[in-house]
Amino acid sequence: MRSMLFLPADSEKKIGKGESSGADGLILDLEDSVALSRKAVARSLANDYLAAHPRETRRQKLMVRVNPLEGGMTLTDLAAVVSGAPDYIVLPKYRTREDVIRVDHYLSALEVREGVPPGFIKLLVIGTETGQGVLNLAGLTNCSERLAYISWGEYDLSADIGAETHLLPDGQWDDLFRTARALCLAAAASAGVEACNTVHTDFKDADGLERAARAARTAGFTCMMAIHPNQVETINQVFSIDEKTIAWSKRVVDMFEANPELGVVGLDGVMLDKPHYTQAQRILARAAHQA
Repeated sequence: MRSMLFLPADSEKKIGKGESSGADGLILDLEDSVALSRKAVARSLANDYLAAHPRETRRQKLMVRVNPLEGGMTLTDLAAVVSGAPDYIVLPKYRTREDVIRVDHYLSALEVREGVPPGFIKLLVIGTETGQGVLNLAGLTNCSERLAYISWGEYDLSADIGAETHLLPDGQWDDLFRTARALCLAAAASAGVEACNTVHTDFKDADGLERAARAARTAGFTCMMAIHPNQVETINQVFSIDEKTIAWSKRVVDMFEANPELGVVGLDGVMLDKPHYTQAQRILARAAHQA
């Protein structure tokens, strides 16, 4: 996936707009965008939407962001939507690896109950919304075979630590938030999963969105979340892999696989070693999913 669009799960109108957005994934949100009094409605509408889009015929990945474990609503959320076989559960406000293990166990039991293939539902964990989570990102390594993406976020982290703002006077992230972003990338690499960039909250700032997306891709993120349908096209463009890059990556892979005894090869006058081979393999794997 290149783009994942948040949609309040208690709004049929907004959910309906997601289909035509071009987003690779739709996140039916049961958490922040839904008032406490509307949680039951959101669960029902999310499950209805999942049921109306069977997993075998989906054009987009369907995801559900549940409420955090500490609030006591997570199991209720999962019990309401697993019958619709969401492709992913988005787990917010990660604290420790035990959070992921617990959700994994919930999903395993519910998949059996609902006749969903075991292990079908994967996880995207938002790892930096609490100070505890930032300090425990390493715990995501080998915590669950369901884990597929790790993302980060600055606003909930800012609230958790009591910061007045997450930005310095020059508009750059303050130290902790820069660190959280970097650790998200490291955690994803350590866990062998994809790193997903956080949202750009000003949906009218097209230039700022493009800058944020390009900076994220350069840093190593492979996809990005959106909060408005108008953001999706830019995100898809930035995170798409062009034909030139695919062709070059294929040549790199072919060169190394034709010369397995060599640690360094030359291609078009450029010396390449094993990290280039690994990166080329990753690019081709992502391009295959993009096609």
